[in-house]
Amino acid sequence: MLLTVDIGNSNIAVAVFEKENMVTSFRLTTDRNRTLDEYAVLLVDLVENNNINLNDISGAIISCVVPQLLDVVSQAIGVYMDLEPLVLNYDTRTNLDIICDNPREVGADRIANAVAAYEIYNKATIVVDFGTATTFDCITDNGEYMGGVISPGIIISADALFSHASQLSPVEFIKPRNVIGRTTIESLQSGIIYGYTSMVDGMIEKIMYEMNTETNVIATGGLSHIVSRESRYIEDVDDFLTLKGLRTIFDLNV
Repeated sequence: MLLTVDIGNSNIAVAVFEKENMVTSFRLTTDRNRTLDEYAVLLVDLVENNNINLNDISGAIISCVVPQLLDVVSQAIGVYMDLEPLVLNYDTRTNLDIICDNPREVGADRIANAVAAYEIYNKATIVVDFGTATTFDCITDNGEYMGGVISPGIIISADALFSHASQLSPVEFIKPRNVIGRTTIESLQSGIIYGYTSMVDGMIEKIMYEMNTETNVIATGGLSHIVSRESRYIEDVDDFLTLKGLRTIFDLNV
């Protein structure tokens, strides 16, 4: 079995695979103040509570965009699971050629997303990841990672509005009855859901124009289901795209 760990700014996503089958998955809140031992206890307990014997896990791979947690989680896995995790970075073998100007700057999660998406479609693809930031990653027909776009995430954008506008309070992220809101709550929901979806579709249109080829679009991340239902371009949603990419990369390297 393989343990895959994606350390993001808001959440840490974890899955256990048996060959290509995901046996279980769970998420932790990213907490930069947790100790090695605390992360180890959480990981071990969650794995064992899903009826998985730690001795059956023979490999581990990590992607991380929170540098201060990389050693903490790596050591937790090493000490408590007796595994040396493979850490994904720009020079890890992926079968994707990273052709952007500075491959060192590409986040490990974005590489994993690109690998998984190209494995699914085997053609030009745009991956939209709705995380703390919303990222758009572009893969060519030939399996080249071109680069992409990074924009403020939907939750960050909404929180900024609520914290700077004294008379506006947080609202539930649901689709309102109409684009034209009849109440302040509906007006906010319209701006968040329809407004953000318009931004996403607008970026996809511009990216497709520059790529100048038939392109698939797949989404992943927290609010991908809400936006994808309104988007004209997002065809598929996969909550576990990053973790699936990590599994593929591990198989290529180990």
